[in-house]
Amino acid sequence: MAQSAQSTPSETTQTAVGQEGGAHSTFPPFDASTFLPQLVWFAIAFGFLYWFMSKRGLPQLGAVIEGRKAQIARDLDDATAMQQRADAAAAAHEKTLADARAKAQSLAQAARDAAAADAQAKRKLLEDELAAKLAAAERQIAATRAEAMANVAEIARDAAGAIVERLGGRPADPAALAAAVGSVQSQ
Repeated sequence: MAQSAQSTPSETTQTAVGQEGGAHSTFPPFDASTFLPQLVWFAIAFGFLYWFMSKRGLPQLGAVIEGRKAQIARDLDDATAMQQRADAAAAAHEKTLADARAKAQSLAQAARDAAAADAQAKRKLLEDELAAKLAAAERQIAATRAEAMANVAEIARDAAGAIVERLGGRPADPAALAAAVGSVQSQ
């Protein structure tokens, strides 16, 4: 025990592992004495792996790849068909919008034309009504003027008589006043 107490850590590790410190064996794959059996087992393992992959793994992998290619091709065909349908629907929608715009414009033009015709008819009716009122007003003015002119001679005689009486101090002769007003009216 006294000796193990003085042993170095490397000696302790070697005794625990069970190897002597100085003996090194070569790595088994690089050992020349085992090289031929390793080649035989390598050939057997490689042959088995090649056979397994060719019979099982690669056909399944190929089927998956082919299935994926077919799915991608179907998806691309479906996408192309959908794009064509979407383009056709967009063109139909644009045509519908253009037709609706044209119809709306024609309806608006028809409404403007109807409103203009209605306004023209109302304006014509109003002009006729105003023309009738104007003719009636002109007749009334002419009648009022004729009446006023008839009264002007009488008013002029009365005014001239009042002026002569005021200036002369005596009443004027009605026949002379009528003759004077008649001569002024004729001029």
